Amino acid sequence: MSQWFTEQLDLDVGRALRIRTRKRLEKVKSDFQEIEVYETEAFGRMLVHDGVIMLTEFDEAHYHEMIAHVALCTHPNPADVLVIGGGDGGTLREVLRHREVRRARLCEIDPMVPDVCRRYFPALASSFDDPRATTIYADGAEFVKRHSQAFDIIIVDSSDPIGPAEVLFQEQFYTDMRGALKPGGMLVTQSESFLYHAGLIKAIAGFSRRLFPLYRYYYTLVPTYPSGLIGFSLCSLGPDPLEGPLHDRINALGSMRYYSADIHRTAFTLPAMAEKIFKA
Repeated sequence: MSQWFTEQLDLDVGRALRIRTRKRLEKVKSDFQEIEVYETEAFGRMLVHDGVIMLTEFDEAHYHEMIAHVALCTHPNPADVLVIGGGDGGTLREVLRHREVRRARLCEIDPMVPDVCRRYFPALASSFDDPRATTIYADGAEFVKRHSQAFDIIIVDSSDPIGPAEVLFQEQFYTDMRGALKPGGMLVTQSESFLYHAGLIKAIAGFSRRLFPLYRYYYTLVPTYPSGLIGFSLCSLGPDPLEGPLHDRINALGSMRYYSADIHRTAFTLPAMAEKIFKA
């Protein structure tokens, strides 16, 4: 029997997101969060953490392709890649499309997330079985402190800045990630929606510009995320994504659902109201 799942976004200003579900497939409590999986009518299977939608089968590629390929198609040799968070395996799946990647490490704080996703989202979680991939169960903020100049690219596929993920949106974490990058390295972080989180994005841009020679914000369209879009902060010690992408690298990726050479460039073109966040 159909029921409505409601994600409570900002009830004080009257915002919520409702999706009709056929049934709940899983509900489990880990040491860090409550994890649920639903079968929805419009979006396929849906993963939920503590009442917040993490992904749906319908639009997960919009997010995972964009958080991964913009940096990986810009960096000249992304051999060593670290993914922080991303326990569903989707970002890791996209990273491993690149033949240049020799080693991809995923640092996830909650072991139960990959376990659940192996059962219900095998198209994403199959990436864990790639021989180039290693999964580490640890606090990502602490992990980067122990690895000096170890990675060509760091991707932070985090949940919203509440609970265990809050530290991933703070200046000290970005400072530590800078130290974990090799010369010419790049990092990409999930940085919320410019429609709903202008203050947070302005703060991230402010300290990122102090820490890195190059900072850019870009976004993707994800209908099942708050406001229908989500953005990313790209910080670079070398390459500029607007001087890419490498077209032969993109062609080698095969069929994509969202990312393309044109999207790579246009994703950095922001509406006037969003540009004001970075000029203020």
